[in-house]
Amino acid sequence: MVDPVGVATRLLIVDDHAGFRQFARMMLSCEGFEVTDAVADGESALDAVREQHPDVVLLDVQLPGIDGFEVAERLAAGPVPPKVVLTSSRSACDYGTRLQRVHASGFLPKQEVSGQAITALATA
Repeated sequence: MVDPVGVATRLLIVDDHAGFRQFARMMLSCEGFEVTDAVADGESALDAVREQHPDVVLLDVQLPGIDGFEVAERLAAGPVPPKVVLTSSRSACDYGTRLQRVHASGFLPKQEVSGQAITALATA
């Protein structure tokens, strides 16, 4: 997404599925996001946020090691937390009230991920 002064929103993709990372990077880059990186696990996500300072993190809930919920909480506790949009191939109802309690801008099923949907959640 490009803001009104022409600067692309910096976005980090975190997902353990290589095919989804590749697809999301290509799609979101075409939609105007500056994809800073695409990483496969929670620890790598925390490192990438510290190093790259993305505006938005598209974060898979189910990751090896620390899960997306824990990553979101750790990011929220940081000095300048990015907006976090959680995603999963599972339905939101599979996570019960955890989605309402986590520090995230919202949740998108993977099949609904788009630049417009991420922007709507990240700017709400």
